[in-house]
Amino acid sequence: MSEIRILIVEDQTMLASALATLLGYEKDFRIVATAENGVSALEILAEEKVDLVLTDIEMPEMDGISLTQEISKKHPLVRTIILTTFARTGYLQRAMQAGANGYLLKDNKVDALANIIHQIYAGETVVSPELAISNWNAKDPLTERERQILRLIEIGEPTARIATAINLSKGTVRNYLSEAISKLDAKNRIDAARIARKKGWL
Repeated sequence: MSEIRILIVEDQTMLASALATLLGYEKDFRIVATAENGVSALEILAEEKVDLVLTDIEMPEMDGISLTQEISKKHPLVRTIILTTFARTGYLQRAMQAGANGYLLKDNKVDALANIIHQIYAGETVVSPELAISNWNAKDPLTERERQILRLIEIGEPTARIATAINLSKGTVRNYLSEAISKLDAKNRIDAARIARKKGWL
Protein backbone atom coordinates (compact mmCIF):
# COMPACT_ATOMS: atom_id res chain seq x y z
CA MET A 1 0.00 0.00 0.00
CA SER A 2 1.50 3.33 -1.08
CA GLU A 3 1.88 6.16 1.42
CA ILE A 4 -0.41 9.18 1.00
CA ARG A 5 1.36 12.38 2.00
CA ILE A 6 -1.16 14.90 3.35
CA LEU A 7 -0.98 18.63 4.06
CA ILE A 8 -3.69 20.02 6.37
CA VAL A 9 -4.59 23.70 5.92
CA GLU A 10 -6.73 25.07 8.76
CA ASP A 11 -6.49 28.36 10.65
CA GLN A 12 -7.91 26.92 13.89
CA THR A 13 -4.77 25.42 15.40
CA MET A 14 -6.50 23.00 17.77
CA LEU A 15 -8.68 21.61 14.99
CA ALA A 16 -5.67 21.23 12.68
CA SER A 17 -3.74 19.37 15.39
CA ALA A 18 -6.68 17.10 16.22
CA LEU A 19 -7.23 16.28 12.56
CA ALA A 20 -3.54 15.57 12.05
CA THR A 21 -3.49 13.25 15.07
CA LEU A 22 -6.61 11.33 14.09
CA LEU A 23 -5.68 10.91 10.43
CA GLY A 24 -2.15 10.00 11.49
CA TYR A 25 -3.51 6.73 12.92
CA GLU A 26 -4.16 5.50 9.37
CA LYS A 27 -1.24 3.25 8.43
CA ASP A 28 -0.85 4.63 4.90
CA PHE A 29 -1.30 8.32 5.78
CA ARG A 30 1.65 10.58 6.49
CA ILE A 31 0.83 14.10 7.69
CA VAL A 32 3.58 16.18 6.10
CA ALA A 33 2.63 19.44 7.84
CA THR A 34 -0.18 21.73 8.90
CA ALA A 35 -0.57 25.32 7.64
CA GLU A 36 -2.76 28.14 8.92
CA ASN A 37 -3.62 29.65 5.52
CA GLY A 38 -3.12 29.32 1.78
CA VAL A 39 0.06 31.40 1.68
CA SER A 40 1.81 29.12 4.18
CA ALA A 41 0.46 26.06 2.38
CA LEU A 42 1.99 27.14 -0.95
CA GLU A 43 5.35 27.66 0.76
CA ILE A 44 5.20 24.10 2.12
CA LEU A 45 4.14 22.71 -1.27
CA ALA A 46 7.18 24.35 -2.85
CA GLU A 47 9.48 22.51 -0.44
CA GLU A 48 7.77 19.20 0.38
CA LYS A 49 6.35 16.30 -1.61
CA VAL A 50 2.59 16.28 -1.00
CA ASP A 51 -0.05 14.03 -2.57
CA LEU A 52 -3.20 15.56 -1.13
CA VAL A 53 -4.20 18.85 0.49
CA LEU A 54 -7.08 18.99 2.97
CA THR A 55 -8.12 22.63 3.34
CA ASP A 56 -10.72 24.83 4.99
CA ILE A 57 -12.27 27.70 3.01
CA GLU A 58 -12.38 30.79 5.19
CA MET A 59 -8.84 31.64 6.32
CA PRO A 60 -6.78 34.85 6.57
CA GLU A 61 -4.38 35.95 3.80
CA MET A 62 -5.47 33.31 1.28
CA ASP A 63 -8.68 31.29 1.43
CA GLY A 64 -9.12 27.65 0.49
CA ILE A 65 -10.69 28.31 -2.91
CA SER A 66 -7.85 30.61 -3.98
CA LEU A 67 -5.40 28.01 -2.66
CA THR A 68 -7.12 25.28 -4.68
CA GLN A 69 -6.83 27.40 -7.81
CA GLU A 70 -3.10 27.93 -7.21
CA ILE A 71 -2.55 24.22 -6.57
CA SER A 72 -4.34 23.36 -9.83
CA LYS A 73 -1.99 25.67 -11.73
CA LYS A 74 1.31 25.03 -9.93
CA HIS A 75 0.93 21.48 -8.60
CA PRO A 76 -1.53 19.70 -10.93
CA LEU A 77 -0.74 16.23 -9.58
CA VAL A 78 -1.75 17.20 -6.03
CA ARG A 79 -5.33 16.30 -5.09
CA THR A 80 -7.33 18.89 -3.12
CA ILE A 81 -10.21 18.37 -0.71
CA ILE A 82 -12.24 21.23 0.73
CA LEU A 83 -13.28 20.44 4.31
CA THR A 84 -15.67 23.08 5.63
CA THR A 85 -18.68 23.86 7.79
CA PHE A 86 -20.29 25.76 4.91
CA ALA A 87 -22.87 23.96 2.77
CA ARG A 88 -23.17 26.99 0.50
CA THR A 89 -24.04 26.83 -3.19
CA GLY A 90 -21.49 29.42 -4.22
CA TYR A 91 -18.63 27.88 -2.28
CA LEU A 92 -19.30 24.45 -3.76
CA GLN A 93 -19.45 25.77 -7.31
CA ARG A 94 -16.38 27.97 -6.99
CA ALA A 95 -14.36 25.22 -5.27
CA MET A 96 -15.08 22.68 -8.01
CA GLN A 97 -14.42 25.24 -10.75
CA ALA A 98 -11.09 26.02 -9.06
CA GLY A 99 -10.12 22.36 -9.37
CA ALA A 100 -11.11 20.77 -6.06
CA ASN A 101 -11.39 16.98 -6.13
CA GLY A 102 -13.71 16.85 -3.13
CA TYR A 103 -16.02 19.07 -1.07
CA LEU A 104 -16.83 17.68 2.36
CA LEU A 105 -18.54 18.99 5.47
CA LYS A 106 -16.70 18.93 8.80
CA ASP A 107 -19.34 16.78 10.48
CA ASN A 108 -17.97 13.69 8.67
CA LYS A 109 -16.59 11.03 11.01
CA VAL A 110 -12.85 10.44 10.79
CA ASP A 111 -13.17 6.91 9.43
CA ALA A 112 -15.53 8.17 6.71
CA LEU A 113 -13.08 10.97 5.91
CA ALA A 114 -10.22 8.47 5.68
CA ASN A 115 -12.22 6.37 3.20
CA ILE A 116 -12.99 9.44 1.10
CA ILE A 117 -9.31 10.45 1.09
CA HIS A 118 -8.50 7.01 -0.33
CA GLN A 119 -11.19 7.44 -3.00
CA ILE A 120 -9.97 10.89 -4.04
CA TYR A 121 -6.33 9.80 -4.02
CA ALA A 122 -7.39 6.99 -6.39
CA GLY A 123 -8.83 9.55 -8.81
CA GLU A 124 -12.47 9.91 -7.81
CA THR A 125 -14.34 13.16 -7.14
CA VAL A 126 -16.46 13.21 -3.98
CA VAL A 127 -19.02 15.76 -2.77
CA SER A 128 -20.86 15.40 0.54
CA PRO A 129 -24.31 13.91 -0.10
CA GLU A 130 -25.83 16.59 2.15
CA LEU A 131 -25.25 19.03 -0.69
CA ALA A 132 -28.28 18.42 -2.87
CA ILE A 133 -27.79 18.49 -6.64
CA SER A 134 -30.27 21.34 -6.78
CA ASN A 135 -27.70 23.50 -5.01
CA TRP A 136 -25.22 22.85 -7.80
CA ASN A 137 -27.67 24.23 -10.35
CA ALA A 138 -28.10 27.59 -8.60
CA LYS A 139 -26.14 30.00 -10.78
CA ASP A 140 -23.75 32.59 -9.37
CA PRO A 141 -24.93 35.83 -11.03
CA LEU A 142 -21.93 37.98 -10.10
CA THR A 143 -19.00 38.91 -12.30
CA GLU A 144 -15.52 38.78 -10.78
CA ARG A 145 -15.40 42.61 -10.67
CA GLU A 146 -18.75 42.80 -8.87
CA ARG A 147 -17.50 40.19 -6.40
CA GLN A 148 -14.31 42.21 -5.81
CA ILE A 149 -16.27 45.40 -5.12
CA LEU A 150 -18.77 43.68 -2.81
CA ARG A 151 -15.89 42.26 -0.76
CA LEU A 152 -14.64 45.81 -0.21
CA ILE A 153 -18.16 47.01 0.63
CA GLU A 154 -18.38 44.19 3.17
CA ILE A 155 -15.40 45.56 5.12
CA GLY A 156 -16.82 49.09 5.06
CA GLU A 157 -14.81 50.75 2.29
CA PRO A 158 -16.48 53.83 0.74
CA THR A 159 -16.93 54.22 -3.03
CA ALA A 160 -14.03 56.67 -3.43
CA ARG A 161 -11.52 54.35 -1.76
CA ILE A 162 -12.79 51.35 -3.70
CA ALA A 163 -12.36 53.29 -6.94
CA THR A 164 -8.77 54.17 -6.02
CA ALA A 165 -7.95 50.64 -4.85
CA ILE A 166 -9.08 48.93 -8.06
CA ASN A 167 -8.23 51.75 -10.46
CA LEU A 168 -11.74 52.61 -11.62
CA SER A 169 -13.77 55.82 -11.59
CA LYS A 170 -16.33 56.35 -8.82
CA GLY A 171 -19.09 56.31 -11.43
CA THR A 172 -17.96 52.93 -12.75
CA VAL A 173 -17.87 51.50 -9.23
CA ARG A 174 -21.41 52.78 -8.63
CA ASN A 175 -22.54 51.15 -11.89
CA TYR A 176 -21.08 47.79 -10.83
CA LEU A 177 -22.78 48.12 -7.45
CA SER A 178 -26.10 48.97 -9.07
CA GLU A 179 -25.84 45.85 -11.24
CA ALA A 180 -24.97 43.64 -8.26
CA ILE A 181 -27.83 45.06 -6.15
CA SER A 182 -30.25 44.41 -9.00
CA LYS A 183 -29.01 40.87 -9.65
CA LEU A 184 -29.28 39.94 -5.97
CA ASP A 185 -32.62 41.70 -5.46
CA ALA A 186 -30.98 43.52 -2.57
CA LYS A 187 -32.14 46.66 -0.77
CA ASN A 188 -28.76 48.38 -0.94
CA ARG A 189 -25.03 47.73 -1.27
CA ILE A 190 -24.69 46.39 2.30
CA ASP A 191 -27.61 44.02 1.76
CA ALA A 192 -26.06 42.90 -1.54
CA ALA A 193 -22.79 42.03 0.18
CA ARG A 194 -24.69 40.18 2.93
CA ILE A 195 -26.70 38.13 0.43
CA ALA A 196 -23.64 37.30 -1.67
CA ARG A 197 -21.71 36.18 1.42
CA LYS A 198 -24.62 34.02 2.62
CA LYS A 199 -24.79 32.31 -0.77
CA GLY A 200 -21.03 31.73 -0.82
CA TRP A 201 -20.48 33.97 -3.84
CA LEU A 202 -17.86 36.14 -2.11
